Amino acid sequence: MRIQWKRVVRSLLFIYCLFSIYAAYIVFFQGRRGSGDRRVTAPRVRSKGLYLWQHILGGQLTPNDVTAQWREGQLKAGNLHLSFCTGPTAVPGNIPLDTENVVLVLNGREGGKIKFATQWLHYVQTLLRTNKLQHVAVVLLGNEKCENDWIEPYLKKHGGFIDLIFLVYDSPWVNEEDVYQWPLGVATYRNFPIVDLNNLMLHSSRPYLCNFLGTVYKGSSREILLNVLKRERLNTMCLISVREQWLPQETSESLKKYQDALLQSDLTLCPVGINTECYRIYEACSYGSVPVVEDVMTPGQCSNSSVFQNAPLRLLKLMGAPFIFVKDWKELPAILEKEKAMSLQEKNQRRRIVIEWFKQFRMQLRQKFVDILERHFF
Repeated sequence: MRIQWKRVVRSLLFIYCLFSIYAAYIVFFQGRRGSGDRRVTAPRVRSKGLYLWQHILGGQLTPNDVTAQWREGQLKAGNLHLSFCTGPTAVPGNIPLDTENVVLVLNGREGGKIKFATQWLHYVQTLLRTNKLQHVAVVLLGNEKCENDWIEPYLKKHGGFIDLIFLVYDSPWVNEEDVYQWPLGVATYRNFPIVDLNNLMLHSSRPYLCNFLGTVYKGSSREILLNVLKRERLNTMCLISVREQWLPQETSESLKKYQDALLQSDLTLCPVGINTECYRIYEACSYGSVPVVEDVMTPGQCSNSSVFQNAPLRLLKLMGAPFIFVKDWKELPAILEKEKAMSLQEKNQRRRIVIEWFKQFRMQLRQKFVDILERHFF
């Protein structure tokens, strides 16, 4: 086995190009001669890539300054040694010419980001033709309506060069063979942190039954949610703060207000947006606040797939998420009545269940990610 790895695994480069702020991430996987381990190095920037590197893989970055031009870190996952780097200087052209395997992390949410993502794809395609590059994988923050046709011609099964994709949202493409579902995760582009489990008020009474801090779009189910809260006078039990216009960035004050709301609430209300899956679900779990999730499909191409049937939120349901799912916000008054009747001991136990589930969720995703790379690339 060691001889096989010595021949096959000279390098694996993991490039993280998730462009919430048009940044690129690169990870290099380099094999050790005479060893069964594979070395991986990764560059990355402030955006979705941070969720993969820090929250799922458990990696660290130096320097700590998030505005640094270049940051990097290393870790071992399974038989892979990963090195991750990020920053404005991580651009096409940074891949060593002797790289044999690459993972690109791309943002495909809208046209401008897709244009930037295709620049990386074209650059990697050139390396496949002229250098030692052998395999390519992609972690894709897909379109919220699952309209990802732009990347289809790049898939190997359609005549392209991408071996496999880890795809966010409930795409019908997911088959667990070359397209795998991946979670949205927390909003690292808004500096959502890795939460210290020692400061979660696990054994204390929380002052609010529920919270919702977010944007309310005209004609959306979020308006229905607010009307239910006001009509039933439930807004006196819950921390509610809304705005009419979405803002891409948080101030330090607004981020602290949001984190405090999660920490001080038993439940976090998670109405749908453009997609059912939202950052709020994962962020609530980080603080032990149970997500109350609106379990309805949103317009677009997201749906069941050949291997996953329980859309929306197929991955979370498959992994046994201990959430409260609702089909209509008119169910909320009855839910909150049950909350008021629960003892503190019962609520504490539920918090521990949510936090432990979320910990296992990330550990299982880490193992799945590593296993798939090893199986497909090596």
